[in-house]
Amino acid sequence: MLKVMGVLPARFASSRFPGKLLQKLGDKPVIQWVWEAASRCEDLDKVLVATDDERIRETVESFGGEAILTSEDHPSGTDRLTEVATIYSDYDILVNIQGDEPGIDHQLISGVVRLKLDHPEWEMTTAARPMEKHEDPLVPERVKVVITKKSKALYFSRSLLPFPRNKTQQPVLIHLGIYSYQRDFLMRFRTLPSSNLEKTELLEQLRVIENDYSIGVYVCHSSLHPIDTPEDLDNLRKIFKERNLIH
Repeated sequence: MLKVMGVLPARFASSRFPGKLLQKLGDKPVIQWVWEAASRCEDLDKVLVATDDERIRETVESFGGEAILTSEDHPSGTDRLTEVATIYSDYDILVNIQGDEPGIDHQLISGVVRLKLDHPEWEMTTAARPMEKHEDPLVPERVKVVITKKSKALYFSRSLLPFPRNKTQQPVLIHLGIYSYQRDFLMRFRTLPSSNLEKTELLEQLRVIENDYSIGVYVCHSSLHPIDTPEDLDNLRKIFKERNLIH
């Protein structure tokens, strides 16, 4: 049986919202909501918070979670995940679960993991959802993805993808920031030079495709937006209250 670890990269510094993972959503910090969702995923054998800050580590341990301190020099969550993979070498698959997504559904995590388990020939899997009517498809922060009939990623872009040249329009899929990696590929990934497509779109996952590796895409029905700004947190509070998750 393959061993699967869910890792929550948790950086304290954020250019738009420093310390957002410790902000309260109801009576819990943001990182606790993500931890609890990941812990409900039966496809994960272990859940771990990887942080660069003692305050986050102490907070995680205060609610019964497990956390380790990692280097402050990692430029991305993928690099932090690689450090974890080096320490926990007995895990075959590592899942990068964003620490700023308190609305993440444990079934979404399961979908990404199971797609990877069903396709061991794919080095990675991720997730996407249909674009909602109120969303602007031209906003570059909303990354789009197109997939094959077997749910394999063809391309990711900040531009509208696919372009509706005629009335028969393919549904637009919004990429979600969760990834599962085969451990040996994760270790290899950091040795690959940045690709031309990656430099053009500033999307790390394009390095995978341009180097002829495969990314599977699990498509879910909906998802809540991650917390990038204080306004995002306020919006999530409203949604959580509507769903009776907080008072």
